[in-house]
Amino acid sequence: MLRLGIVGLPNVGKSTLFNALTSAKAEAANYPFCTVEPNVGMVEVPDDRLTKLAEVVLPKRTVPAVVQFVDIAGLVAGASQGEGLGNKFLQNIRETDAIVHVVRCFEDPDVTHVMGSPDPARDKEIIELELALSDLATVEKRLDKVKRAARAADKEAVAELPALEAANTALSAGTPLWRAGLSKDHLAQLAGMLLLTAKPVLYAANVTEDELSGVEGKYLVALRAAVAASGEHAEVVPFSAKIEAELSELPPDERAEFLASLGIETAGLDRLILAGYHLLGLQTYFTAGEQEVRAWTIHRGDTAPMAAGVIHTDFEKGFIRAETASFVDFIAHRGWKLAREKGAVRSEGKEYVVHDGDVLLFRFNV
Repeated sequence: MLRLGIVGLPNVGKSTLFNALTSAKAEAANYPFCTVEPNVGMVEVPDDRLTKLAEVVLPKRTVPAVVQFVDIAGLVAGASQGEGLGNKFLQNIRETDAIVHVVRCFEDPDVTHVMGSPDPARDKEIIELELALSDLATVEKRLDKVKRAARAADKEAVAELPALEAANTALSAGTPLWRAGLSKDHLAQLAGMLLLTAKPVLYAANVTEDELSGVEGKYLVALRAAVAASGEHAEVVPFSAKIEAELSELPPDERAEFLASLGIETAGLDRLILAGYHLLGLQTYFTAGEQEVRAWTIHRGDTAPMAAGVIHTDFEKGFIRAETASFVDFIAHRGWKLAREKGAVRSEGKEYVVHDGDVLLFRFNV
C-alpha cells in the first residue's frame, strides 16, 4: 500500500484536498491550525483494468489497491522553535513512503495567506527548512549516541557515523536530504531513521479552475521554476481543491461528465496517485478468481515470489510457480479456461520479473 503524507503552510488547501480525496470530513476553515489531530484516509487507486477483469470473472467481490493519505496541521516559519502549533505533528508522517507538498498557486482575498500573499518559491523553502530542522533534531540525537559508541570501537557505530555526519552537515545548513547529494550507501544507513527529507517528494499545486483547462498562471510557473532550480527530480501536479471538493459530492457516474464540462480530462486525485506510483517505481498486478478480483501494488522489478509475499509471507516462503497471463490476453480469452487452451498462460518460476498488469495465480507449498 502506498502511503503519502500531506504537508504545507496553513490555508493552502491541504485539508480541503484531504476531504475531497477521502470523502472524509476533516475540519477545513479559513484560519490557520484548524487541523490538530492527524487525519488518515484511504483512497482507491483508479484502474479501469480492475473493472474489466470483474466483468469477465464475475467475482463475489472486487478489491482495488488503495493509497493512504495522512494530513497534518499546517507548518509555519519557526515551527521548529514552537511557532504556530510547532512541528510535533511531523511525527505522524514519518512512516509514509513519500511527501506531498501542497503549495497554493492563486490569489484569493477571501482566503487568508499566512505569509500575506502567495509566493510558491518562498513557501516551498519555508516547508523544506522546517522539515530539515525536524530531521536535524533527530540526527543530532542519534549522532551523539553513535559518536560515543564509535569511540568505544563499536563496529556498527563506526560504519554508521559517516552517514550521520554527512546528514548533519546538510541539515545544519537547512538543506533537505533529497538534494544534499548523499551517496546511496549513506542514504541506506539512514533509512531506518525515517527522515522526512530523505523521502521522495511530490508538489501538489493548488490552482484556479481556469488554469487546469487553459494557460498556467504566474504562481504555477514560479513553482515549476523553483523545483527545477533546486535540481530535484520531482513532479508538480496541478489540481484545484475547489473542483476536487465538488467532485467528491457527485455520484461516480457523473464525475466524468462534470470534468468534461470544465475541459479537464482527469481528476487531480487520479493524477496525484499516478504521480506517486511513478515517483516510487510502483506497479499493479492482479489476482482473478470466483471469490475475488483484486489489484495488488508492488515495485517495478519485483520477482514473482516477492509479488506473492504481498498477499501473504507464506506465499513467498513456499512459492513453487506462478501461472501468468497478461491483462490483454486474459481479457481477450475471457478468463483462465480459454487462456490456458490458447496457450496464453505461462508457468513462471522464482526468477520471473512481474510486469504491470499481469494476472497471476500462485502455486505454493507451506
